[in-house]
Amino acid sequence: MTKNQAGMRQLLERYGIIIVVAVMMIVLNFLQPEVFLSLRNLTNVFKQIATNSLLALGMFLVILTAGIDLSVGSVMALSMVTLAVASAAGWPWFVAVFISPSIGTICGLVNGLGLTWLRLPHPFIMTLGMLNIARGLTNLVSGGAPVSGLSDAIRFLGYARINLSGILGIRLYLPVSMLVLIVAYICVSIFLKKTSVGRHIYAVGGNPHAARVSGVNVDRILVFVYMLCGFFAGLAGLLLVGRTGSGFPNAGLSAELDAIAAVIIGGASFFGGRGTVLGVFAGVFIMGLLRNGLNLMNVSVFWQQVLIGFVIILAVYIDVLRRRAAVRT
Repeated sequence: MTKNQAGMRQLLERYGIIIVVAVMMIVLNFLQPEVFLSLRNLTNVFKQIATNSLLALGMFLVILTAGIDLSVGSVMALSMVTLAVASAAGWPWFVAVFISPSIGTICGLVNGLGLTWLRLPHPFIMTLGMLNIARGLTNLVSGGAPVSGLSDAIRFLGYARINLSGILGIRLYLPVSMLVLIVAYICVSIFLKKTSVGRHIYAVGGNPHAARVSGVNVDRILVFVYMLCGFFAGLAGLLLVGRTGSGFPNAGLSAELDAIAAVIIGGASFFGGRGTVLGVFAGVFIMGLLRNGLNLMNVSVFWQQVLIGFVIILAVYIDVLRRRAAVRT
């Protein structure tokens, strides 16, 4: 590989995802010039990606360790339904609001302990089991029907908006859910870059045997990572229940696929040890832009599913090509 080729590759590795976002926005604005770049539409995009952003953030931490969590959609549904049932039963909001993240964390703990204690050959098996367990519990808790009657305090994080019109001089409302995303992504980014545990997560994904030899408690790292993934799934449930105003048992169906696709599109590797928080958000944003653009063009939801499926396959294939190129060099 020549010096120019190496420089071009580094440039694409670092800024390629940003270029993709810019090109998508230009194309979609060309196709829908009066609607796409309006503040109202872009605000809606951020509201719509809030749930998947948190699921993808948790999934990213798991994929960094060369793992996968297929249960995040079902865990999110269980968390939000249990929260809705507790709220409808009259629990005070300052207690009920912690139910969703707590249940998500517990489910993540079970995933992590099951994976490490049972020595299962791949996280796929444990998390697939949790997918069915959480979905079954969701239907048991809710009786298979949506649960409404949530208080405004419970709905605040997912529903409320901050009026910035007086500050910026334009009519603009910032969703509180967007602030939650910003805080979550900044905290995880600092955690991965500035703490020893964050560096150990990358090390476990890069080479678990070498990490274990160097003194890293790999099992403890894996349990912690799956707990974080469950926590973010529960937090996503809290935002979704606020946005929709109810807990519904079919929430999060196939949400894990969108989360995985966003992480891989964002530059993370299925083989672990590689990726950035900013890349993950860019991947989520690309998925959100794609869905939003297709909706604006009145493309059928069924065709959207077909396209998203192709995007997932393409993203994984690009990751495989990228790994082969790295091995050759």
